[in-house]
Amino acid sequence: MQDHAFPKPLTSPLLAEASENRIEHGFFTRQGGVSEGLYRGLNVGLGSNDERDRVLENRARVSRWFGLQPERLATVHQVHSPDVVTVSADYDGARPQADAMVTAVPGLVIGVLSADCGPILFADPHNGVIGAAHAGWKGALTGVLENTVEAMVALGADRQHIVACLGPSISKAAYEVGPEFIERFVGHDPAYGVFFTPSPKSGHAMFDLPALTLKRLTDAGVRAESLDLCTYADPQTFYSYRRTTHAGEPDYGRQISAIAIKEN
Repeated sequence: MQDHAFPKPLTSPLLAEASENRIEHGFFTRQGGVSEGLYRGLNVGLGSNDERDRVLENRARVSRWFGLQPERLATVHQVHSPDVVTVSADYDGARPQADAMVTAVPGLVIGVLSADCGPILFADPHNGVIGAAHAGWKGALTGVLENTVEAMVALGADRQHIVACLGPSISKAAYEVGPEFIERFVGHDPAYGVFFTPSPKSGHAMFDLPALTLKRLTDAGVRAESLDLCTYADPQTFYSYRRTTHAGEPDYGRQISAIAIKEN
């Protein structure tokens, strides 16, 4: 198993500034993993067809970046839902079907996987509550972001103190959609037409998922920013489901975005 450089994740200026040195986070890229071939790099997707031992080593490297053991990394079995799981101190490694997690437990990493969908990390450092959400178009539209905020508040977070960052995700320039897709959003809220720009293909449009995500976050009452990085456009740095599909490749890797409260 070839050993590569240790992971060096991207960070959010907003989360870093607000963390008060109590919270660590990282938007991990393909850098620093042991997977090869289609999955080259830090593929953490247990649902991919990559060699399981390589995926487990990659996940262990993410945990170790936080200074924690592999069993302290909590993820969910993502299903494009609005559902949020609260992770307690007795976390046992289960991966329930959901698309977001929140916790107030120090020394526990919570993370979401992505390969075009939006990974969003949340923190209220003042009250010691964190969250992580996976929001593709379906999750963003059906409320996974708002539900994550509400679950954090239920754990003791103050909405006014919550900050959030959208990590690498597919940009409008790479996300062409058809008329049925457009109708679904405009039918939900006519104002959502602002997130679509006509494409050269008749009846189709380019969809701005990051802009929708930021609007839903700010409407939920939290301060939010985006790293403004496109997964589709940078194959050396990010995995992308849509890029893989367009290339006719049989499978793809997943990157992880993760956050943890430091132990005292």
